[in-house]
Amino acid sequence: MHPSEKNDVHELYLMCDDIEAFIAQMKRNGVACEPVLDQRYGLFTQLTLPGGGKLRVYQPRHAQPKAMKLRKSE
Repeated sequence: MHPSEKNDVHELYLMCDDIEAFIAQMKRNGVACEPVLDQRYGLFTQLTLPGGGKLRVYQPRHAQPKAMKLRKSE
């Protein structure tokens, strides 16, 4: 989450470790992604959902928390 002066727009971004691999996987599945945008804090792409909405995906350059280990249910 990034702070903002305004709170009237909500955007959801999915994070990935490798934006180029993500785009290649989407292409193999017939999903087109927009060209990568290189921002100082990460690399971004987006794809258009069937209803017209945009799904944004980015590969961050900032520090990330360690992945959580899932426990097997007993």
